[in-house]
Amino acid sequence: FVLDIVIVGSGVLQLFLSAIGISVDEVALLRVLRVVRIMRLFRLFRKFRFLKELRKLLKMTGLCFKTLCWSFLFCFVIMTSWAMLAVELLSPYMADMIETGIWKDCKFCENSLQSVLNANLLIFKTVVAGDSWGDVAVPLIEHYPWTATGIFVGSHLTIVFGVLNLVVAVVVDTFAEQRM
Repeated sequence: FVLDIVIVGSGVLQLFLSAIGISVDEVALLRVLRVVRIMRLFRLFRKFRFLKELRKLLKMTGLCFKTLCWSFLFCFVIMTSWAMLAVELLSPYMADMIETGIWKDCKFCENSLQSVLNANLLIFKTVVAGDSWGDVAVPLIEHYPWTATGIFVGSHLTIVFGVLNLVVAVVVDTFAEQRM
């Protein structure tokens, strides 16, 4: 009950501050209370019987949270390993191709193998999200097929067919263990 009063009071205070011209983003406490307001939605799940499956899904996610965190870390380590390999092996070729102007319209493409962080983002975009696969990979594969194919196809196969399927298997196994 007290939480509801605090949340409603913060909403009224937020409206009042907005009306007199004070930006709500400047008040840090109100940002925290906005998050608390969102947390109130979780109470709604307990009220409705027809949300039984959603409650079960949230409960199982909470029980498997540790497994999900370890899975994320494992996927990140594998992606970073491929990113380091890509920077070491493909970065010199990339510099030669940048001089020819292949990626003059794409600033991200030019910088994608300049650091391990950028290469990690490239691998995440291309392999995990499936976004812009051909922007960087295809020109590199066309010019340096043996090296680039090994990196891009190898990362794709190990991350998608290896790591992500392994993560799904481990999460399903953890769900099954929690259910017993």
